[in-house]
Amino acid sequence: MQMPKIMYGTAWKKERTTELVLQALRAGFRGIDTACQPKHYREDLAGEAISTAISEGIVTRDELFIQTKFTSIDGQDTSQPLPYDPLLPASEQVTQSISRSLSNLRLSRIDSVILHGPLRTRPDTLSAYRTLEGYVDQGVIGRIGVSNFYDVGMLRWLWAEARVKPRVVQNRWYEGNGWDGEVWGWCQENAVGYQSFWTLSGSPNLLRSRQIRDLAAKYGLTKEQVVYRLCQLWDITPLCGSTTLKHVEEALEVDGSPLVADSEGVAELKSVMLGV
Repeated sequence: MQMPKIMYGTAWKKERTTELVLQALRAGFRGIDTACQPKHYREDLAGEAISTAISEGIVTRDELFIQTKFTSIDGQDTSQPLPYDPLLPASEQVTQSISRSLSNLRLSRIDSVILHGPLRTRPDTLSAYRTLEGYVDQGVIGRIGVSNFYDVGMLRWLWAEARVKPRVVQNRWYEGNGWDGEVWGWCQENAVGYQSFWTLSGSPNLLRSRQIRDLAAKYGLTKEQVVYRLCQLWDITPLCGSTTLKHVEEALEVDGSPLVADSEGVAELKSVMLGV
């Protein structure tokens, strides 16, 4: 399954997760991003929504791109039930987490699983990654990748060590880190899919910029749609986490936008933001 050009992010949806994921699927989203991390996600409720959408004929399983994450203990809230025994080695934590994800999502295979961040040591990070490679071998996972990897040196190390190369990097993409230009560039060089979060909320100055306002006015788009469309033009898959149906629909509409890569102002923005 190809990674969609935009995905629905389920973080922070809490008890509304089922309702909001169903809303996104009915509107036309076909990519769902979640995590086996009760601190920020209700993976089980995302699974309920996916199961309902399939049973109601809204989508088929083969039309969906489902992505979840293994979150190490540093990213978990230990006051909540954990998806694994934290005293076990990293590899066994991953095994228990994947088992829980398959149960939560009510699936026999998951299209993409990513490490939610580097573990405390490189050996532990590699051990967790090796376990994910094994699930790819079994056909349980389609592709693997990483999230919150902002050090290109760390990415190069993992790439060199990996038997199954990472095919997804999901990072914060916002003005505070220069839109992650170095990591994005590495992804471009290695044909790795780049996914962005904080795409809108992390860059208020970008949304207020003259260039974005001008492009929005010229092409009849909202400023938010312009940013999503720029991501798509630059081989970035943005995560949309809107809870409002109107905004969900607007996010999906950008794929058919007349805003293209050689539109006036797009190259200027790309140079300023990504350095190319």
